[in-house]
Amino acid sequence: MPATPTLDDLTRYAIARSLGRPSTLPAALQRLGFVQADPIRAPARAQDLTLRHRVKDYRAGELEQRYPRLKVEEDFFINYGFVTPTLHTLMHPRQARQAWPASRWTQAREVLAFVQDRGVVHPRAVDAHFQHGKTRNWFGGSSNASTQLLDGMHYRGLLRVARREGGIRLYAARPVTPPHEDPAAAMDALVDVVVGKYAPLPATTLSHLVARLVFGAPQWQAERAAALRRAKARLASAEVEGTRWYWPAGENPTARRWAADEALRLLAPFDPIVWDRPRFERFWGWAYRFEAYTPAPKRQRGYYALPMLWQGRVIGWGNLAVADGRLQAELGYVDKRPRGAAFTAALDDELQRLAQFLGLD
Repeated sequence: MPATPTLDDLTRYAIARSLGRPSTLPAALQRLGFVQADPIRAPARAQDLTLRHRVKDYRAGELEQRYPRLKVEEDFFINYGFVTPTLHTLMHPRQARQAWPASRWTQAREVLAFVQDRGVVHPRAVDAHFQHGKTRNWFGGSSNASTQLLDGMHYRGLLRVARREGGIRLYAARPVTPPHEDPAAAMDALVDVVVGKYAPLPATTLSHLVARLVFGAPQWQAERAAALRRAKARLASAEVEGTRWYWPAGENPTARRWAADEALRLLAPFDPIVWDRPRFERFWGWAYRFEAYTPAPKRQRGYYALPMLWQGRVIGWGNLAVADGRLQAELGYVDKRPRGAAFTAALDDELQRLAQFLGLD
């Protein structure tokens, strides 16, 4: 039997299994299964900042640029992002928790016929043709009713995102997915995607992530408790420092294959290594918070602080910006900046990689 891992073993394992060796973009998407998206660009979007560590010679905006040719879909999973076709199919046909009245379905069928006739449509074209008017959005403001209808049709699997123009989603009709014969098996497969991306997971995080599957597969919300019990029975696990941890069966966190990552990396706020905030605090002894929506006077790290990983520890953070065509970095440290030429060289290398990723001189 493998030795019981220590917390240091789990930390090294979490980093090594998430980063791995950089690959092609299709291979990285397939391995991750899901890449969380965020519209803030500081200095690049979260999906691009996540992929640059896992795709060889990746450049900011490449996912959006290549999206129409890639085997990937925009959709909800545990959050909104990019999912593989296999994962997309597992979650559909999706039955939204908020039922539409007959009048809304009539509108949806009319818009679907409009989209099918034209192939790919911009929301402006739908709004101009149907003149649905305005409606209150979830921020409390006003938005086009057509935009909300298209969002709802996309979520329900009637439409897919064909591509984006200026950040705006353009839609195409999506073939109907037949119902799953075995919802329990589909739920188990969804849980396996979650575990495969975020392992090793403390028990509380595993429960939290299974609960969040209600966003991707609301039609099976009653199956979540049973899916969690099955997951705990089939996954590998161990008690480490008073916490039960889970990871894929067949993997050994103490194995020598999980080599320590020595590079300095500035990670996205939603990177798989960073995403689980309680795990982050267990691993590195300090709390990281995403503060973009925190009032400026209350921020401790910065608007879009990127955790700084070096030699297996997250030792600080960086806030990055581009000014006059050059990358500017404001760095902070949990204790103090490490001394020595090795750290300085590693930091210079990372900032140079970031400049190339952003297309800067």
